[in-house]
Amino acid sequence: MQHNIFSLAGKTAIVTGSGSGIGLAIATLFAQRGATVHLMELNQAAAEEAVAGIKVLGGQAHAHACDVSQQNQVAEVFAKIGPLNILVNNAGIAHIGNVETTAEADFDRIINVNIKGVYNCLHAALPLIKQAGGGVILNMASVAASVGIPDRFAYSTSKGAVFSMTQSVAKDYLHQGIRCNSISPARVHTPFVDGFLAKNYPGQEAEMFEKLSKTQPIGRMAKPEEIAYMALYLCSDEASFLTGCDYPIDGGFMYLNN
Repeated sequence: MQHNIFSLAGKTAIVTGSGSGIGLAIATLFAQRGATVHLMELNQAAAEEAVAGIKVLGGQAHAHACDVSQQNQVAEVFAKIGPLNILVNNAGIAHIGNVETTAEADFDRIINVNIKGVYNCLHAALPLIKQAGGGVILNMASVAASVGIPDRFAYSTSKGAVFSMTQSVAKDYLHQGIRCNSISPARVHTPFVDGFLAKNYPGQEAEMFEKLSKTQPIGRMAKPEEIAYMALYLCSDEASFLTGCDYPIDGGFMYLNN
């Protein structure tokens, strides 16, 4: 009898920021592989639409409206869900600017979502993962955590913190059956990218999309589904020997951009 590799059957998973883009791709794939997936999303309508799409494909999913920067909201949602096997900290926001052009309000907003939001979910999830007898945490970092990218001061700061939190949690919970890793994507073609181009480069969307795509040596942006496949592997039992590491998925951006 052949082993069903990368199966998440019987697992309960939470994916934050899962109403669109990478989070939606991860939630959909996890449900297809047998997990019961809880989508935590600031936009209630987007979460419900995502859940409806997953159910059409035969998956089990539930929508939860939640602002991950608010600890009371996070704690309430996690308490409803109960024992947990997988947490994917995907929710995050971006900001463009160097240290001089980054206003305090913008810096605080990035920190509250991208750092405090991850902390809030870790804080709520770890007791529930311990209740389940162990599990997996996957944090969404970025190539910006490891290499300098122009005009991404606050965003890079936040993603560097995500990588550090990943290592800390992996170390602290190593002997409690909990693994913790992070993924560092380069540019991924999501609705956020399309919205960014429409807002900042009206009439030049196609030209700027091509320019941004070419910053990856492989010559294109990643698809959300490609990030999801990496997430599936790292959250599956097949990756049981992997913890405390960051995994670039970047089309050669970090090491081939000479």
